[in-house]
Amino acid sequence: MLVPEFIPIDKARQMSKFGSSQSVTRFEDTRFLIGKGAYVDDIAPDGALFGYVLRAPMAHGTITELDVDNARSAPGIRAVLTAADLTAAGVENAMRFSTVKNRDGSKGNQSRRPILAEDRVRFVGDAVAFIVAETMAQAKDAAELIVLDVDDLPVKLDIQPGGEAIHSEAPDNVAYDFGLGDEEATKAALASAAHVVTLTSYDNRVIANSMEPRGCFAEMDGERLHVSVSGQGVWATKDDLAKWLHLDKSQVRVTNPDVGGGFGMKAMNYPEYFLCALAARQTGQPVRWMAERTESMLSDNAGRDLSVTCTLGFDADHKIIAYNVDSLSNMGAYNSQFAQAIQSQLFSRVLCGGYDIQTVYFRNRGIFTNTTQVDAYRGAGRPEAIYALERVMDFAARDLGVSPLELRRKNFIQPDAFPYKSATGELYDVGEFDRVLSRAEVEADLAGFPARRSATQMTGKLRGLGIAFYIESILGDPEETATVELSDTGATLYVGTQSNGQGHETVYRQILHDQTGLPFDQIEVVQGDSDRIAKGGGTGGSRSVTTQGTAMRATADVLISQLTEFLEDDMDARDISFDVEEGVFRGPGSNVVVTLLEAAARVTAAGRAELARASETTTLSGRSYPNGCHIAEVEIDPDTGETRVVRYTVADDFGVLMNPMLAEGQVHGGVAQGIGQAITEHTVYDSDGQLLTASFMDYAMPRADDMPMIDFHTEEVPSTANPLGMKGCGEAGTVGALGAVANAVQDALWPLGLRQVDMPFTPSRVWMMLEEARALAVD
Repeated sequence: MLVPEFIPIDKARQMSKFGSSQSVTRFEDTRFLIGKGAYVDDIAPDGALFGYVLRAPMAHGTITELDVDNARSAPGIRAVLTAADLTAAGVENAMRFSTVKNRDGSKGNQSRRPILAEDRVRFVGDAVAFIVAETMAQAKDAAELIVLDVDDLPVKLDIQPGGEAIHSEAPDNVAYDFGLGDEEATKAALASAAHVVTLTSYDNRVIANSMEPRGCFAEMDGERLHVSVSGQGVWATKDDLAKWLHLDKSQVRVTNPDVGGGFGMKAMNYPEYFLCALAARQTGQPVRWMAERTESMLSDNAGRDLSVTCTLGFDADHKIIAYNVDSLSNMGAYNSQFAQAIQSQLFSRVLCGGYDIQTVYFRNRGIFTNTTQVDAYRGAGRPEAIYALERVMDFAARDLGVSPLELRRKNFIQPDAFPYKSATGELYDVGEFDRVLSRAEVEADLAGFPARRSATQMTGKLRGLGIAFYIESILGDPEETATVELSDTGATLYVGTQSNGQGHETVYRQILHDQTGLPFDQIEVVQGDSDRIAKGGGTGGSRSVTTQGTAMRATADVLISQLTEFLEDDMDARDISFDVEEGVFRGPGSNVVVTLLEAAARVTAAGRAELARASETTTLSGRSYPNGCHIAEVEIDPDTGETRVVRYTVADDFGVLMNPMLAEGQVHGGVAQGIGQAITEHTVYDSDGQLLTASFMDYAMPRADDMPMIDFHTEEVPSTANPLGMKGCGEAGTVGALGAVANAVQDALWPLGLRQVDMPFTPSRVWMMLEEARALAVD
């Protein structure tokens, strides 16, 4: 079923009349709070063997010896796998990755990523061998017996072309060279501009650090393989495992149990999932693997880590006439599942934000380095694009001596311009950006900021205010399927998305309740099982509720329709209608009612049980575009460099909200991640490629006392790209927070003459910036 490209806004608004948009507390929290969660390490089969990964202790070098004989003969050892063993087992020592086209039309670099290192290790944490034992202690002891000799090679860490080649297929370490837009027209427009402003900003590397680390187990069920993964969807993993092990897809079952956070980092496959599967087949016993925290920090795909140079050209009236973006993105040591596309194609979706810019050129080069791979992380490309744009936009306002608010207003896409096709090909359906900005301006009390700044200065500190206006592009896979089965006790809803803690079980119950009248406790939500659900798009890109909710609505419509037709024949009545508020069928002029579950019982008794089940697949023909304004205020202690976010206001347009409380919670979490990246989180490698921030002793996650109270508001402009009027909200908090906090720091330091400030704003880094300012003052 293809959803129409544009749906009238007034129709979308009708979706809230039966109880959606209510702040319902999370249904699933009860079991989590009483310790009844079922995470992958909780449900591993009894008697499962333990897997342990021997990882490279150096960043770059040629393997000259790998001797595992002593390890194989150690007590309790059931298997030791190396790259040679994978080849002997008839499986390819390689993982899936994506590529994009280069500017010249050729494909991006296709260097293979091995599951286990072969002739060379390329980052600290590179998997070298997989040890399987009866206990974890035995596996770790055996790993100590493995002889691994490596001849060191020069380490490449900077995000620039050149240096020691990490892959022979990329002698200059460039993974791809992507381009989009009209380069010559952009150059010409910039050359003729009345004002040109350029800023290079660095978007620092972050480690996802989900509450639950990555983990999995694999077991054989007769001839079938079952792999359970803490992930963001099951179907890509199922497909990859079947292909890798030369199995028919029907022989593979993949499940995702409860998942304690993903943030994009768990959206792709990792070596351990394949290794557990192979080991389970070879040993005939279940095999489990769970990452330790430092292991996760070394081996989980990281996020961000790019340097972006942005140039804006303005006419004499401060209207933007051209925008040039030149980005260098750290790929880490290998091509990963989504990385090339994220920093090129996904970045470009919101390249121009909410501004009317028609002449643009975007160049992005991915650079291999001897670090952990960089891939999807909350927002995946969109936060990076908005951060770079909002930094240069704010910088331009200060450089031009105009209000940051008014410069944005002057360049916004106007409401009557929608649907609006951006210079990068995105079709924005609706937007009232000035309305959202104005709401944030009022709620943040910008008029009172000068007084607050003066009060802060009286204490000897600096105060700054930062604004960021963002637009997000959501969707991912536009297709999703929902299946509803009725019984005499309630409904079972099968969904193709996967909750990682967002509250899907609650909001899906809300949506189905709105369509059927069934109470929450009569609805069971089934997710994350490739045997019970034929297909699905998983979770990522803030797609879940929009795509899944659309499929659920279509499924409920079909279910009600087929039950209505049956009842009209069964009751010899016409024009039977369904009252969704009461959850009953009734005929005109009759007091006789039939509940939904009674109707299901009737069709079953009549031998028509298929009518108590419906399944529909819908495909959204366009993306939706949540947007909003974040306003942050920071205080900086000039003696210590400590920077604190002391005031934070958000005004978001998420379209129609299914559950405002859950949406606000998502924003709070996203803002916390954004403030964490901006203020505390600092991923540091030394010159040898050793990760110095590989524990929570050294990597500073944001704490409760780092967070301000978040003043959250919404301005509803329903999307016309889906029948629910929704726009998605899962990543929005992070997208807006980075620029707002960084611009606030820039504002605080601007009077001191500082023009280049980059995240993270840790005390030591800010103190060094202040020392630079003091030196400038002396000169």
